[in-house]
Amino acid sequence: MGGMAVLLRRHCRGMMQRSVFGDYETCNIDLAIFLRVNAAPRHFIPNSDCEIPMHRRHVFGLAAGLSGCALAGPALAQDRRATTLRFVPNGSGLATPDPVWTTGAVVGVHAQLIYDVLYGYDQRGLPQPQMVAGHQVSDDGRRWVLTLREGLFFHDGEPVRAADAVQSLARWSRRDTFGQVLYAQVEEVRALDDRRLEFRLKKPFPLLPAALAQNAFIMPERVARTDPFQQITDYTGSGPWRFLRDEWVVGAGSAYARFDRYVPRQEPSDGHAGGKVAHFERVEWRVLPDASTAIGALQNNEVDWVERPLFDLLPRIRRIRNVKLDVFNTLGRIGLVQLNHLYPPFDNPEIRRAALAAISQDDMMAAIVGDEAALGKTGVGYFTEGSPYASREGLGGLFTGNRDIPALKERVRRAGYRGEKVRLLSPADMDVIKAISDVAAATFQSIGLDVEYISMDFGSVLTRRANRNPPDQGGWNAHTTTWTGLGMLSPATNTPLRANGPQAWSGWPDLPELEKLRQEWFDAPDLATQQAVARGIQRAAVDGVPYLPVGQWQEPTALRADLTGLPKASLAAFWNLRRA
Repeated sequence: MGGMAVLLRRHCRGMMQRSVFGDYETCNIDLAIFLRVNAAPRHFIPNSDCEIPMHRRHVFGLAAGLSGCALAGPALAQDRRATTLRFVPNGSGLATPDPVWTTGAVVGVHAQLIYDVLYGYDQRGLPQPQMVAGHQVSDDGRRWVLTLREGLFFHDGEPVRAADAVQSLARWSRRDTFGQVLYAQVEEVRALDDRRLEFRLKKPFPLLPAALAQNAFIMPERVARTDPFQQITDYTGSGPWRFLRDEWVVGAGSAYARFDRYVPRQEPSDGHAGGKVAHFERVEWRVLPDASTAIGALQNNEVDWVERPLFDLLPRIRRIRNVKLDVFNTLGRIGLVQLNHLYPPFDNPEIRRAALAAISQDDMMAAIVGDEAALGKTGVGYFTEGSPYASREGLGGLFTGNRDIPALKERVRRAGYRGEKVRLLSPADMDVIKAISDVAAATFQSIGLDVEYISMDFGSVLTRRANRNPPDQGGWNAHTTTWTGLGMLSPATNTPLRANGPQAWSGWPDLPELEKLRQEWFDAPDLATQQAVARGIQRAAVDGVPYLPVGQWQEPTALRADLTGLPKASLAAFWNLRRA
């Protein structure tokens, strides 16, 4: 771990009082679904215990809870604790509740509380029927008929109809990477009646259930008619809990009430699939941006679950009675520095290549995991370690070992760098992402780039990174974020790897060779061919540099010891959890 990393690590530790956790990008996909491209079968017929700290960020709970806390005796407080789960989310909590408009993982966690999906991934990574009772596929693979389960309702009491699903999928497909690929093969999607929807395809697409399990949340038709590039304002959901909009305060918290008309599948919970049984009547999100305060609240039984404890605090947590560490996302997280391809200097591929060569994943892991080095992994390319598509192809000496910084600085100069500012967006309230930003800023400066470090809350980052204006007119040049390891397993799900210009993810790379290879991967007849194409994709990514990979790591979660049934899933999930 280099000297730069040590200095940055000390700086990060000094900033511990400013933030709790990093926020992450996500998609819910696991590796087994890609082991066989033709694997799809043809037939599938709240409570505060009156101990809410007097902190200004807890104002959201006081109005609803003061009278109850003032009068409640121990028995009533204990009863409320039995029915309420108190959760500390990443950073500043929920800034926007629309899971189509943004890919922020905190939004995905929220969305899984209030929405359901047609298919969900089990722990093996296989898409399983969720809102659908099953599907039928024509012999030529070009017609799919999906049948909804009986008894599905939205939170306003209206039944879930096939027309709602059709419109929800249409909106989702405009923004989701996997959805774009699926809908490129769609001739028509229509409702046959209230319970059946039909896909007519240009050619067979056996991964259709896997695509629809990719955050394709079902909303009422009227809500799903909202332009996908605009945020929804109606949060009527279809999932196990209702969003209590009146209790949502940005930067303070949010709350959810169990939806009694939700009907779980009659089978055990399994990852993001199976029976989603809501044991808690109420779920409260409490924003505690101070990392030590969050763990103190957990120790004092004021909260039940801290989603992303600071790595520096893990030794302390291990010593606390009645608190445990667990892992729900077994493939961990992957960090990246996203580059804006529209404007100088990163519109210049040679400067992007120099930046890629300057990245030290050793320094990145030192800044992120600190003394918990066993949790970090370096030498990670454009696919998740553990995926059948991960390799060292094209990486050479990138990311680890010595780097010739003076030579890279000269390379930047010869590439025509003219001193343009690199406006780097950094979320002050997301500890992990901020650490990546700190190392990225120092790395850019080391190769002669003029960095303007712009610190803001993560909600503001989400808004600004969607801005395509020039960097000096409200835009940006680089931002940092992380994704679940599940989300970068394959070309189908790796959203930042998409390089189709204006339709690509934030950064908008336009790399035709990368797009050509990506389509070849979808057309590949078997795993061996897919793996060969994936190696070509990584070579093309190293050449075109859509973004800068910074490594992979595991992140424990901290809970009260009496909580059981934590789902093993790519995101924090609340169904199946109960008190022992």
